[in-house]
Amino acid sequence: MDPLLPDEISRYHRHILLPEVGGHGQQLLKAARVMVIGAGGLGSPVLQYLAAAGVGTLSIVDDDGVSLSNLQRQVIHDTGTLGEQKTESAARAIARLNPHCRVIRFEERFDAHFARDHLAGQTLLIDGSDNFDTRYAAADAAEVAKVPLVTGAVGRFDGTVTVLKPYEAGPDGGLYPRYRDLFPERPPEGLIPSCAEVGVIGALTGVIGTLMAMEAIKLITGIGEPLVGRLLMYDGLSARFETVRYKRRAERA
Repeated sequence: MDPLLPDEISRYHRHILLPEVGGHGQQLLKAARVMVIGAGGLGSPVLQYLAAAGVGTLSIVDDDGVSLSNLQRQVIHDTGTLGEQKTESAARAIARLNPHCRVIRFEERFDAHFARDHLAGQTLLIDGSDNFDTRYAAADAAEVAKVPLVTGAVGRFDGTVTVLKPYEAGPDGGLYPRYRDLFPERPPEGLIPSCAEVGVIGALTGVIGTLMAMEAIKLITGIGEPLVGRLLMYDGLSARFETVRYKRRAERA
Protein backbone atom coordinates (compact mmCIF):
# COMPACT_ATOMS: atom_id res chain seq x y z
CA MET A 1 0.00 0.00 0.00
CA ASP A 2 1.12 3.55 -0.70
CA PRO A 3 2.24 5.56 2.33
CA LEU A 4 0.19 8.51 3.48
CA LEU A 5 1.50 11.90 2.41
CA PRO A 6 2.08 14.56 5.10
CA ASP A 7 -1.05 16.51 4.15
CA GLU A 8 -3.06 13.27 4.15
CA ILE A 9 -1.88 12.54 7.69
CA SER A 10 -3.14 15.97 8.70
CA ARG A 11 -6.39 15.62 6.75
CA TYR A 12 -7.25 12.22 8.26
CA HIS A 13 -5.82 12.90 11.71
CA ARG A 14 -9.13 12.22 13.50
CA HIS A 15 -9.30 8.81 11.83
CA ILE A 16 -5.70 7.96 12.62
CA LEU A 17 -6.30 8.77 16.29
CA LEU A 18 -8.84 5.93 16.45
CA PRO A 19 -7.05 2.70 17.46
CA GLU A 20 -9.57 0.72 15.40
CA VAL A 21 -8.55 2.62 12.25
CA GLY A 22 -5.08 4.08 12.73
CA GLY A 23 -2.57 4.58 9.96
CA HIS A 24 -3.08 1.10 8.57
CA GLY A 25 -6.84 1.53 8.26
CA GLN A 26 -6.34 4.87 6.56
CA GLN A 27 -3.98 3.24 4.08
CA LEU A 28 -6.65 0.62 3.38
CA LEU A 29 -9.10 3.41 2.62
CA LYS A 30 -6.56 5.05 0.31
CA ALA A 31 -6.03 1.77 -1.55
CA ALA A 32 -9.77 1.04 -1.85
CA ARG A 33 -11.68 1.08 -5.13
CA VAL A 34 -15.39 1.64 -4.51
CA MET A 35 -18.09 1.61 -7.19
CA VAL A 36 -21.23 3.61 -6.37
CA ILE A 37 -24.42 3.08 -8.35
CA GLY A 38 -26.31 6.35 -8.45
CA ALA A 39 -25.24 9.92 -7.68
CA GLY A 40 -28.68 10.83 -6.35
CA GLY A 41 -30.29 10.96 -2.94
CA LEU A 42 -28.40 8.01 -1.44
CA GLY A 43 -25.31 8.33 -3.60
CA SER A 44 -24.74 11.96 -2.60
CA PRO A 45 -23.87 11.37 1.08
CA VAL A 46 -22.16 8.08 0.23
CA LEU A 47 -19.82 9.81 -2.22
CA GLN A 48 -19.24 12.81 0.02
CA TYR A 49 -18.38 10.83 3.13
CA LEU A 50 -16.24 8.23 1.35
CA ALA A 51 -14.31 10.96 -0.45
CA ALA A 52 -13.85 12.82 2.84
CA ALA A 53 -12.78 9.57 4.52
CA GLY A 54 -9.97 9.13 2.01
CA VAL A 55 -11.19 6.36 -0.29
CA GLY A 56 -8.63 6.39 -3.08
CA THR A 57 -10.82 5.66 -6.10
CA LEU A 58 -14.55 6.21 -6.50
CA SER A 59 -16.34 4.99 -9.63
CA ILE A 60 -19.73 6.65 -10.19
CA VAL A 61 -22.34 4.93 -12.34
CA ASP A 62 -25.26 7.18 -13.34
CA ASP A 63 -26.75 8.08 -16.73
CA ASP A 64 -29.00 10.88 -15.48
CA GLY A 65 -28.69 14.66 -15.48
CA VAL A 66 -29.22 17.14 -12.64
CA SER A 67 -32.75 18.57 -12.48
CA LEU A 68 -34.26 21.13 -10.15
CA SER A 69 -36.40 18.56 -8.32
CA ASN A 70 -33.22 16.64 -7.39
CA LEU A 71 -31.79 19.42 -5.24
CA GLN A 72 -34.18 18.85 -2.32
CA ARG A 73 -32.19 15.72 -1.39
CA GLN A 74 -29.27 15.17 -3.79
CA VAL A 75 -26.91 17.45 -1.92
CA ILE A 76 -23.74 16.72 -3.89
CA HIS A 77 -25.30 18.84 -6.68
CA ASP A 78 -26.38 22.48 -6.59
CA THR A 79 -28.24 25.09 -8.58
CA GLY A 80 -25.15 25.86 -10.63
CA THR A 81 -24.97 22.29 -11.95
CA LEU A 82 -28.52 22.08 -13.32
CA GLY A 83 -28.53 20.29 -16.66
CA GLU A 84 -25.13 18.68 -16.15
CA GLN A 85 -24.54 14.95 -16.02
CA LYS A 86 -24.71 13.84 -12.39
CA THR A 87 -21.36 12.08 -12.70
CA GLU A 88 -19.73 15.33 -13.83
CA SER A 89 -21.36 17.43 -11.12
CA ALA A 90 -20.45 14.87 -8.42
CA ALA A 91 -16.87 14.52 -9.66
CA ARG A 92 -16.30 18.28 -9.39
CA ALA A 93 -17.78 18.38 -5.89
CA ILE A 94 -15.51 15.52 -4.83
CA ALA A 95 -12.46 17.27 -6.30
CA ARG A 96 -13.26 20.33 -4.20
CA LEU A 97 -13.71 18.19 -1.10
CA ASN A 98 -10.64 15.96 -1.46
CA PRO A 99 -8.17 16.25 -4.34
CA HIS A 100 -6.56 12.96 -3.26
CA CYS A 101 -9.67 11.04 -4.35
CA ARG A 102 -9.67 9.79 -7.94
CA VAL A 103 -13.06 9.69 -9.66
CA ILE A 104 -13.99 7.46 -12.60
CA ARG A 105 -17.24 8.36 -14.36
CA PHE A 106 -19.60 5.96 -16.10
CA GLU A 107 -22.54 7.72 -17.72
CA GLU A 108 -24.55 4.56 -18.30
CA ARG A 109 -26.87 2.22 -16.45
CA PHE A 110 -25.62 -0.60 -14.25
CA ASP A 111 -26.65 -4.00 -15.59
CA ALA A 112 -25.16 -7.48 -15.99
CA HIS A 113 -23.22 -6.49 -19.11
CA PHE A 114 -21.75 -3.41 -17.42
CA ALA A 115 -20.79 -5.46 -14.36
CA ARG A 116 -18.93 -8.03 -16.47
CA ASP A 117 -16.81 -5.25 -17.95
CA HIS A 118 -16.17 -3.07 -14.91
CA LEU A 119 -16.88 -4.70 -11.54
CA ALA A 120 -13.78 -6.89 -11.29
CA GLY A 121 -11.08 -5.40 -9.09
CA GLN A 122 -13.45 -3.27 -7.02
CA THR A 123 -13.06 -3.40 -3.24
CA LEU A 124 -16.82 -3.13 -2.82
CA LEU A 125 -20.02 -2.10 -4.58
CA ILE A 126 -22.58 0.33 -3.19
CA ASP A 127 -26.09 0.39 -4.61
CA GLY A 128 -27.97 3.64 -4.18
CA SER A 129 -30.30 3.05 -7.13
CA ASP A 130 -34.04 3.70 -7.09
CA ASN A 131 -35.37 0.69 -9.00
CA PHE A 132 -35.61 -3.05 -8.46
CA ASP A 133 -34.05 -4.07 -11.79
CA THR A 134 -30.79 -2.38 -10.82
CA ARG A 135 -30.92 -3.70 -7.26
CA TYR A 136 -31.24 -7.30 -8.41
CA ALA A 137 -28.59 -6.79 -11.10
CA ALA A 138 -26.19 -5.34 -8.52
CA ALA A 139 -26.81 -8.18 -6.07
CA ASP A 140 -26.30 -10.87 -8.73
CA ALA A 141 -23.19 -9.24 -10.14
CA ALA A 142 -21.59 -8.66 -6.73
CA GLU A 143 -22.16 -12.31 -5.80
CA VAL A 144 -20.55 -13.56 -9.02
CA ALA A 145 -17.60 -11.17 -8.67
CA LYS A 146 -17.29 -11.93 -4.94
CA VAL A 147 -17.43 -8.25 -4.08
CA PRO A 148 -19.21 -7.05 -0.90
CA LEU A 149 -22.39 -5.08 -1.59
CA VAL A 150 -23.88 -2.32 0.53
CA THR A 151 -27.45 -1.66 -0.55
CA GLY A 152 -29.99 0.86 0.71
CA ALA A 153 -33.47 2.03 -0.16
CA VAL A 154 -35.81 4.84 0.87
CA GLY A 155 -39.49 5.68 0.51
CA ARG A 156 -41.45 8.60 1.93
CA PHE A 157 -40.22 8.60 5.58
CA ASP A 158 -38.66 5.10 5.85
CA GLY A 159 -35.37 3.56 4.80
CA THR A 160 -33.36 0.34 4.96
CA VAL A 161 -29.71 -0.73 4.76
CA THR A 162 -28.06 -4.14 4.56
CA VAL A 163 -24.73 -5.70 3.53
CA LEU A 164 -24.42 -8.76 1.31
CA LYS A 165 -21.54 -11.24 1.15
CA PRO A 166 -23.30 -14.43 -0.06
CA TYR A 167 -20.08 -16.01 -1.31
CA GLU A 168 -18.67 -16.23 2.24
CA ALA A 169 -19.54 -18.55 5.11
CA GLY A 170 -20.60 -17.29 8.52
CA PRO A 171 -19.52 -18.53 11.95
CA ASP A 172 -21.93 -21.48 11.67
CA GLY A 173 -20.28 -22.66 8.45
CA GLY A 174 -23.28 -21.82 6.28
CA LEU A 175 -23.14 -19.28 3.48
CA TYR A 176 -24.37 -15.77 4.20
CA PRO A 177 -27.75 -14.88 2.66
CA ARG A 178 -28.37 -13.48 -0.80
CA TYR A 179 -30.48 -10.46 -1.72
CA ARG A 180 -33.15 -12.89 -2.92
CA ASP A 181 -33.26 -14.46 0.55
CA LEU A 182 -34.47 -11.08 1.75
CA PHE A 183 -36.56 -10.13 -1.30
CA PRO A 184 -37.23 -13.34 -3.27
CA GLU A 185 -38.90 -11.68 -6.26
CA ARG A 186 -39.33 -8.27 -7.79
CA PRO A 187 -42.68 -6.78 -6.77
CA PRO A 188 -45.25 -6.55 -9.57
CA GLU A 189 -44.95 -3.45 -11.73
CA GLY A 190 -46.73 -0.53 -10.09
CA LEU A 191 -47.20 -2.19 -6.69
CA ILE A 192 -44.58 -0.03 -4.98
CA PRO A 193 -44.82 3.59 -6.15
CA SER A 194 -41.64 5.54 -6.84
CA CYS A 195 -40.46 8.60 -4.96
CA ALA A 196 -41.42 10.66 -8.00
CA GLU A 197 -45.01 9.50 -7.47
CA VAL A 198 -45.40 9.71 -3.68
CA GLY A 199 -42.50 11.90 -2.55
CA VAL A 200 -39.65 11.43 -0.09
CA ILE A 201 -38.40 13.62 2.75
CA GLY A 202 -35.01 14.91 1.70
CA ALA A 203 -33.15 14.41 4.97
CA LEU A 204 -34.08 10.71 4.96
CA THR A 205 -31.68 10.05 2.10
CA GLY A 206 -28.96 11.67 4.17
CA VAL A 207 -29.64 9.36 7.11
CA ILE A 208 -29.64 6.18 5.03
CA GLY A 209 -26.81 7.25 2.73
CA THR A 210 -24.59 8.11 5.68
CA LEU A 211 -25.30 4.70 7.24
CA MET A 212 -24.31 3.11 3.91
CA ALA A 213 -21.03 5.05 3.94
CA MET A 214 -20.38 3.88 7.50
CA GLU A 215 -20.91 0.25 6.47
CA ALA A 216 -18.51 0.76 3.57
CA ILE A 217 -15.80 2.16 5.86
CA LYS A 218 -16.24 -0.81 8.21
CA LEU A 219 -15.90 -3.27 5.34
CA ILE A 220 -12.81 -1.58 3.92
CA THR A 221 -10.99 -1.27 7.23
CA GLY A 222 -12.21 -4.54 8.73
CA ILE A 223 -13.61 -2.98 11.87
CA GLY A 224 -16.88 -3.55 13.70
CA GLU A 225 -19.75 -5.79 12.67
CA PRO A 226 -21.16 -5.00 9.22
CA LEU A 227 -24.87 -5.51 8.55
CA VAL A 228 -24.38 -8.94 6.95
CA GLY A 229 -27.54 -10.99 7.41
CA ARG A 230 -29.21 -8.04 9.13
CA LEU A 231 -31.62 -5.49 7.68
CA LEU A 232 -31.50 -2.13 9.45
CA MET A 233 -34.82 -0.29 9.19
CA TYR A 234 -35.34 3.38 10.02
CA ASP A 235 -38.69 5.08 10.60
CA GLY A 236 -38.06 8.79 10.28
CA LEU A 237 -41.41 9.91 11.68
CA SER A 238 -41.00 8.01 14.96
CA ALA A 239 -37.18 8.28 15.03
CA ARG A 240 -36.96 4.53 15.53
CA PHE A 241 -34.35 2.02 14.32
CA GLU A 242 -35.06 -1.71 14.19
CA THR A 243 -32.89 -4.60 13.00
CA VAL A 244 -34.22 -7.81 11.50
CA ARG A 245 -32.01 -10.86 10.97
CA TYR A 246 -32.42 -12.96 7.85
CA LYS A 247 -30.78 -16.18 6.72
CA ARG A 248 -29.91 -18.13 3.61
CA ARG A 249 -32.90 -20.02 2.30
CA ALA A 250 -32.53 -23.73 1.60
CA GLU A 251 -31.79 -24.50 -2.03
CA ARG A 252 -34.72 -26.00 -3.91
CA ALA A 253 -34.18 -29.55 -5.14
